[in-house]
Amino acid sequence: MATWSAPDSTLPSSPLDPLLPVQIIDRRGDWALALCSNGWSAWVDGRLLLTVPREPPTAAQPAARTADPRSLLGAAEDELGRYRRLIEELAAGQLDRESFAERTRGTRLGVVVDGEAVWLYDARHERWCYCDGLSMQTCAVTSGPSSRDSGQRPGPTSGQEYPESP
Repeated sequence: MATWSAPDSTLPSSPLDPLLPVQIIDRRGDWALALCSNGWSAWVDGRLLLTVPREPPTAAQPAARTADPRSLLGAAEDELGRYRRLIEELAAGQLDRESFAERTRGTRLGVVVDGEAVWLYDARHERWCYCDGLSMQTCAVTSGPSSRDSGQRPGPTSGQEYPESP
């Protein structure tokens, strides 16, 4: 994971090792000051951090559902359907290229399904999420960290960003 010596993307530092335990000691918008288990600290894109329990779950405990992918799947399905209808109108001559470009401007959609795994692009929060069928977690963001506080914490643990479908 990339690190910075200050919450400023122009001041890069050495990257963090994968799976290195860290503790967040400060936040500034998307930025998080990570205190590493080896005593080193650096600023990171806090949206990429995953919270893990202090103790692993016992075998008798079922895996917890931290987020429901159905809302993102529904949004992707709706957006793809809208895009397909516009392509059909363009192909049928009912829409000119300029109107097509105007009506599709800003459209962002991404879904990759590989067996039980699915990667979904959350255009609203500009990030990729991975779901294994039981839980969903942020695995990549498309924009750089921001110093403004959005009021939301990274990842799906809040339950507010991915409401469960009925």
